[in-house]
Amino acid sequence: MHTFAVEVAGLRVLVDTGIGNGKTRANAAWHQLDTDYLARLAAAGFAPEDVDYVILTHLHADHVGWNTRRDADGTWRPTFPRARYVTARAEDAYWSGVELEESRRQMFADSVEPVRAHGQLDPVDVAPEGTELLPGLMLVPTPGHTPGQVAVVLSSGGGRAVITGDCVHHPVQLADPALCSCVDTDPAAAVATRTRLLNGIAGTDTLLLGTHFPAPTAGLVRREGSGFRLDPAPVRA
Repeated sequence: MHTFAVEVAGLRVLVDTGIGNGKTRANAAWHQLDTDYLARLAAAGFAPEDVDYVILTHLHADHVGWNTRRDADGTWRPTFPRARYVTARAEDAYWSGVELEESRRQMFADSVEPVRAHGQLDPVDVAPEGTELLPGLMLVPTPGHTPGQVAVVLSSGGGRAVITGDCVHHPVQLADPALCSCVDTDPAAAVATRTRLLNGIAGTDTLLLGTHFPAPTAGLVRREGSGFRLDPAPVRA
């Protein structure tokens, strides 16, 4: 589960915040973690108080966990005290209007609602063709995994990159875009969205950044047979 930390127009932006520490989760691999996430972010120049924007591609537990951290008094508070936490209005509206199972209610209670209560959650309208949030940073609707999921398109110096969220959940979906995650809310829409995204960048110099991809996390999409493959991007120290 990756967080992408980028500088855009002089602002520090995070895309997704992973699982979080000390949180009660039904998934044993995510339950009560104790990681050095914040120390690694700070070492990269993204101390919590320096972050301007947190973009949430969608509101699943493994993408919103570090939205908050627990105070000494046990209260969950926004981890990034100055940040504007952005998600698509369609995403926020969907989860606000459905019956949540207990594990998901727990996640919203500790990782989403405290941000809202502090006035930092900012649902935005995302146009079908995409919405520019900042110069060189666009939110693009990628429904299917969830109704309001977005991908993040970055443009700078003639280069371009796409952060997938869970539109492309695993590299195997390049070889067969019809493969779906078991937690997709609309599998047919997820396949259509994924196929459209991959067709749009195949054979170009647009870098694909997979939110759940193991190394190599980044690469160029190339056509192969009836599907696609990922050519790993060179790593720069």
